[in-house]
Amino acid sequence: MTSPSTLSARDLRRAITTYGDLLRSHREFINRLNVYPVPDGDTGTNMALTIESVSSALAALDENAPLGEVAKTIAHGSLMGARGNSGVILSQLLRGLVANFSGEGDVTANDLADALAHADVLARQAVVRPVEGTILSVARAGAEGASAHVDTLTELARGARDAAKEALAKTPDQLAVLKQAGVVDSGGAGLVLFFDALCFVVASDELPVSPDADAIVVRVHEQVRDDSVLAELRYEVMYLLDADDTKMHAFRGVWAGLGDSIVIVGGEGLYNCHIHTNDVGAAIEASLDAGRPREIRVTDLADQVLEERWVREATVESREDECEAPPTTAVVAVVVGDGIGRIFHSLGARQLVLGGQSMNPSTADLVEAVRATGSSQVVLLPNNKNIQPVAEQVAGLVDESVSVVPTSSIVEGFAALLAYDPDASGEQNAVAMRASACNVVAGEVTQAVRDVTTDAGPVHEGDWIGLGASGVLSVADSIAGASNQLLALLVRPEHELLTIIEGDGSSPANTRRVTEFLAEEYPHISVEVHHGGQPLYPYYFGLE
Repeated sequence: MTSPSTLSARDLRRAITTYGDLLRSHREFINRLNVYPVPDGDTGTNMALTIESVSSALAALDENAPLGEVAKTIAHGSLMGARGNSGVILSQLLRGLVANFSGEGDVTANDLADALAHADVLARQAVVRPVEGTILSVARAGAEGASAHVDTLTELARGARDAAKEALAKTPDQLAVLKQAGVVDSGGAGLVLFFDALCFVVASDELPVSPDADAIVVRVHEQVRDDSVLAELRYEVMYLLDADDTKMHAFRGVWAGLGDSIVIVGGEGLYNCHIHTNDVGAAIEASLDAGRPREIRVTDLADQVLEERWVREATVESREDECEAPPTTAVVAVVVGDGIGRIFHSLGARQLVLGGQSMNPSTADLVEAVRATGSSQVVLLPNNKNIQPVAEQVAGLVDESVSVVPTSSIVEGFAALLAYDPDASGEQNAVAMRASACNVVAGEVTQAVRDVTTDAGPVHEGDWIGLGASGVLSVADSIAGASNQLLALLVRPEHELLTIIEGDGSSPANTRRVTEFLAEEYPHISVEVHHGGQPLYPYYFGLE
């Protein structure tokens, strides 16, 4: 196959879709490398989702669309789909790359070298505090490697790729956190794949195969940074901002005082904004002086990092479990959400089965989990009324002695485990755990999917409802409103502790509204907040 002397619109589209395929295949490997700016294990996912947005937009174009239209689609798709710190920087690199690709002509080697240099400059401008040893270092090296090899497109692509790989290998010497963890920069690793895709398109070079993510050993410790302010920042805030371009300089100045890992990309009235901060409210309110924010996403980095650590160590933990003698009595629990699984695991559950209100596990799933415990006596926690009948069938299908503690909610399951004694018999555990679960008053908040009449009044599709043991107890137009009304009905003078489990749809602002309500109305109650990650239910409540 003859290598092209110029890059056509079709070649550019092919390079982007190939890059998307590489990011998908390397996603878990890149996630495993992710220790900077926080070890939350999502760089590969965010970069892949960003390019997926671009690929989807390109797929909607006519296959013969001219270069200018393809370039415009890449720029807009990456801006709208950018996710996370790495995704936003990648978006700016792509926008800078195609900024000067217009009309119907092709891109020469000199044009492409200039484009990569422009992308490097724009990416650094988008980051408020650029740091070497990151994707920015790899982007600069790629641009410089391209500029040094402009005789042919093939030499340029290979020169950029080789320089980018060399820069990636040096990132541990530039960032202490990478050297400590024993890895290269994850964002930089993701960007190298772009140059691999380019070499595939223009030179027919072989595409790299993703290494085995499980073979990557990452030395991540609780204090992985020395004195960086990043260690103290808990929340990642992202949103699209429709803004007056003339006000963005002032907006950047306000954000510079609120946190770090600040990346702002875009222009002509639309920006994608990313920050790590402790003041979510201020980070969002700052946008109101510049324009109107939308598609706001807030991530609790502390919980994300903790869950990623649990994933990193899961293989080691499971091997330890296999080496340990099984307990006299083991617990199998049905869980929904990574955070909830982590909590059940820490409380002693030996086997976890994925399931919940909208995805009930089968009898076979529970039978397999019981047998996998290695114990002759097992306590099964269904944690949902709909799963209890299935759980009751398990005892007749296995050789193990199975006792079902009929927990109807996640918080009842938590309470039951507080009475669990691995050295006691299954029957003794079942009695104690049942009594402990009965001491909890459970509640949950979800959104109505249809109109219905309840004892709490009429419910319309989209309303937020609070559920207790007897059914719908509260109806409101907001999550916090439904939560506070529900708690007002559930709290009794004898209650001392409220456990709040945050799920999809929860937010720091809503959690704060609930805790402030409790502090004002029920100051005698202690509150514990945990991240559960459960779908459909923003909050689970457990009163003891």
